[in-house]
Amino acid sequence: MHQESRTFVPRAPLDVRLTLMPLRRGGGDPTFRITPDGTVWRTSRTPEGPATLRLTGSPAAVEGTAWGPGADWLLDAMPALLGAEDDPSVFVPRHRVIQAAHRRHPGLRLTRTGLVLEALVPSVLEQKVTTIEAYRAWRLLVLRHGDPAPGVAGTGAPRGMRVMPDARGWALVPSWDWRGAAVDDKRATAVLRAARLGPRLEALAGRPPEEASALLRTLPGIGPWTAAETLQRSHGAPDAVTVGDLHLPHHVGYALTGERRGDDETMLRLLAPYEGQRHRATRLLLLASPPPPRQAPRATIPTHR
Repeated sequence: MHQESRTFVPRAPLDVRLTLMPLRRGGGDPTFRITPDGTVWRTSRTPEGPATLRLTGSPAAVEGTAWGPGADWLLDAMPALLGAEDDPSVFVPRHRVIQAAHRRHPGLRLTRTGLVLEALVPSVLEQKVTTIEAYRAWRLLVLRHGDPAPGVAGTGAPRGMRVMPDARGWALVPSWDWRGAAVDDKRATAVLRAARLGPRLEALAGRPPEEASALLRTLPGIGPWTAAETLQRSHGAPDAVTVGDLHLPHHVGYALTGERRGDDETMLRLLAPYEGQRHRATRLLLLASPPPPRQAPRATIPTHR
């Protein structure tokens, strides 16, 4: 099995775990695991094939080891994955809660995977359902239809790691497995449409975030919410603010004004001082501020039989 290693030395403080956490879809995500010693394990479906990446070392020097046909591609992309293309120096905190988080988390960087389908599929699964249900759907589909993580035998990798299906693999998921994962026809169809685009979809990784967002939103079933969630990960887009979210406007409004209620219009007005950096501002705000007090019971997860 092909194996390669490289070392990344960041130019500024780096918190590897905090930077990469947006890529983890729940604690049971078979494509992303963190072991008790702090080692990060991640699988990807790269343009050159599947690969597994292990990140060890210290914040001053991160050692990346990769296995599989896509190992070289994944190591080439490692600096961007760890925020080397992100420039937090242009960010100016203008609220006390965001300033406190900015000071407390100097190692936060915005990750950039360069992989669009990998970011898009779980974002589609998260449309209009609870986080718990979306994470369960991702886990079940990857475990059943993904491939074993390349090259991890005897390396101490967590058990059960998988690589998400390729475009053909998503197309072959039968209707009963979508239903068994509690994925409705609308979301399943959106995934299938995106997967059919293949390399044309991945080519969006080379487009500016605004242009890539506009092109993504021409696809049926892909709206501003899904496009923003995708570009935050595939492009490391610092201004890709998530509109259309059920909870984020309330969280932003409560943190910055003390009001429990909020909507997209109010949220965008409050975030206007951070134009160009609104995604970074919301990440810092979510790290520093608790959510508003719950005023209704937690949504129940429906069964699909």
